[in-house]
Amino acid sequence: MSERHYKDKKSILTGEHFWQGNIAIAEGAIAAGCRFFGGYPITPASEIAERMALRLPLLGGVYIQMEDELASMASILGASWSGVKSMTATSGPGLSLMLENFGLGIMTETPCVIVNSQRGSPSTGLPTSFAQSDMMQARWGTHGDYEVIALSPESSQECFDLTVKAFNLSEKYRLPVFILTDGLVSHMTEKVVVPKPERVKVFDRRKTQKSPKDYLPYQPEDDLVPQMANFGEGYKLHSTGLTHDERGYPDMTIEAHDKLVRRLVNKIRKNADDIIILEEKNLEDAEVVVVSYGVTSRVVPPAVKKARSEGIKIGQLRLLTVWPFPEKRVADLSQKIKSWVVPEINLGQIVREVERAVSKGSKVVPVSHAGGDVHDADDIYKIIKELV
Repeated sequence: MSERHYKDKKSILTGEHFWQGNIAIAEGAIAAGCRFFGGYPITPASEIAERMALRLPLLGGVYIQMEDELASMASILGASWSGVKSMTATSGPGLSLMLENFGLGIMTETPCVIVNSQRGSPSTGLPTSFAQSDMMQARWGTHGDYEVIALSPESSQECFDLTVKAFNLSEKYRLPVFILTDGLVSHMTEKVVVPKPERVKVFDRRKTQKSPKDYLPYQPEDDLVPQMANFGEGYKLHSTGLTHDERGYPDMTIEAHDKLVRRLVNKIRKNADDIIILEEKNLEDAEVVVVSYGVTSRVVPPAVKKARSEGIKIGQLRLLTVWPFPEKRVADLSQKIKSWVVPEINLGQIVREVERAVSKGSKVVPVSHAGGDVHDADDIYKIIKELV
């Protein structure tokens, strides 16, 4: 970043840039209005924290390096309740530590964004390499019944664009939202085009217009999402991880618990069509579909191109939104398409969702390895060839 931008204190660095994925994520967060970052360094996500540490103080924001990942997650929840858009970034081992407070964020309906730059695992695994190893951890990592939103970029441009989208979804539906990137996308350096500020679509928090005496912090609107007030604005707020009523006060009855948890789940399920983003290619005549997400999507096109050159009718379905999983779309497609190929840099996680969603009689074939490298396009092609 040039010295001129430091002096001008620009919040959105418009124009063309040559940015690493992690830098694009940081800049996307700033463009979306993020002004608080609480985090702890971890490979391969550390550049996000470094960039935010440089940029936020110039914009009236706050960067804090916390003592660990548990505190990092707690800090962004607290910052959000004070009225500031907030974010943290980590990798698999750090996400494991964040997930208890992630559950608190779900229960208290706290908007914020969590970036997980995935690496090989379990445990400390491959610190300086990459994988797609945390897809199910992001979905089921904390206890209880709940739904999540998780976006998966394949390029530096999408790191910027989907980070803006993640903040918008977190504010619109009041929950922590994941960006599930990986060490390779995080560290690739590519062209990123940042639009002018007026062309960046930002969804600001739906602040209540009710008076303090009439406001209930957890009273839902028609879309099942409550309006929000911030601490320090004169409203009486009680935020707890316990089952609570619409005032936010603990209510230990079975009826209150069922009502609350169903709403937390349904505010995502019933708005899935608004949340889910897919990229579809050549599905009109397809007999085989390759389902991919993130960096793996970059090695699929050569395999598909080779197969189509041989007359194989094959299409692509790319998941920019991984959670909620687009089960309705997959189920509809499987009425006519019976062969599915799912490459992943893990030993089979999202493939299970495909298997669950397709119709009876469909064949779903995983193309998996544990991490550290992308697939060879020829390996994907060979599976396609075998299927037909």
